Amino acid sequence: MSDQRPPRRGSTNVRTFTIDADDDGIRLDRWFKRNLPQVGFGTVSRWARTGQIRVDGKRASVDDRLEKGQQLRVPPGGDDKAKRVRQKRELTEAEVAEAKAMVIAETPSAIVLNKPAGLATQGGSKTHRHVDGLLDAFAQGEDDVRPRLVHRLDKDTSGVLLIARTPGSAAYFSKRFSGRSARKVYWALVVGRPEIDEGMIEAPLAKQPGSGGEKMHVDEENGQSAKTRYRVVDRAGNKAAWVECEPLTGRTHQLRVHLAAIGHPIVGDGKYGGQDAMLTGSVSRKMHLHARRLIIDQPDAPKIDVTAELPEHFAATMEQLGFDPALSDAMPEQGPPERSRAEKKQAARAHAKQYRKSRRGERRGRGPAASSGKPKGGGKKGRKGKG
Repeated sequence: MSDQRPPRRGSTNVRTFTIDADDDGIRLDRWFKRNLPQVGFGTVSRWARTGQIRVDGKRASVDDRLEKGQQLRVPPGGDDKAKRVRQKRELTEAEVAEAKAMVIAETPSAIVLNKPAGLATQGGSKTHRHVDGLLDAFAQGEDDVRPRLVHRLDKDTSGVLLIARTPGSAAYFSKRFSGRSARKVYWALVVGRPEIDEGMIEAPLAKQPGSGGEKMHVDEENGQSAKTRYRVVDRAGNKAAWVECEPLTGRTHQLRVHLAAIGHPIVGDGKYGGQDAMLTGSVSRKMHLHARRLIIDQPDAPKIDVTAELPEHFAATMEQLGFDPALSDAMPEQGPPERSRAEKKQAARAHAKQYRKSRRGERRGRGPAASSGKPKGGGKKGRKGKG
């Protein structure tokens, strides 16, 4: 943050901070929120308006952007007693050990975890054990900055989860995820045998009415655009298939809904596949979806390229079905060449027509196709491009 530590409450001294690389380009008001959260926005505005905040000796406005190396003068006081500053949570030795055991890579800007299946990324009304609650394990020192989440994995999805070490790196990584320059590759085991070995699933997604926002569904009329590139790596007859997926958009439950929509739910995903998602025999009923690989740029350093080992239940099913992990190096698929605008429009019309037909088929009943593992309505229904 600077060459001076954040002041203790009740400070009566003028403070001078040196803007570091992590805060380069940030707005003045955002700098206070990030580095002096006990000072409220109203106080910052008043200080700026009355000339008490100076940047390199000059008056500053709340919307001015700061640059690395500038000297920021802050007047004394300003503590907002009504503003709560987050206190570090005291973790047990077991919790610290649990957090450290998940680490698979570390850089100056990031900590990369292999999140186990069953552990939520963030807390909720009924969720008290989660990754976010363990991040204080990486900020044990009094002056350590608490790392922060920059993306999410479903509770029952395992694999690569990136944690930013500082607010600046969090902003950098968040832009990479939202801008889709980060490459994410997932491994999934699905029920049945997809007829098309590789292609693109393009099906808009929206919250399913009546689910309280807990479930998504394909909605051609009101859904948000969602695209998933996939490739079948291997098959176990007509029983199951091992699929690599690369989400090109980041919708909630995207891979789970898309794979179920083409008639091949993820093994163990009862929410979107029901009983059809459960294989017979000794195959685990846990969900078989794993964030295998992440490739992402990082500030002032080579890009991160990391893979996460499979959880025990996933690895056991792979062995039981005869799948060799060496068949895939989890490289993101490049897919078919970019289509022209006219080709995209034509494909979009064809996809909409196919989807409407498939929905009519669902209303008439599932029929024998469901038991054979084939996609509802035929091999290409609900898919676009090659798949």
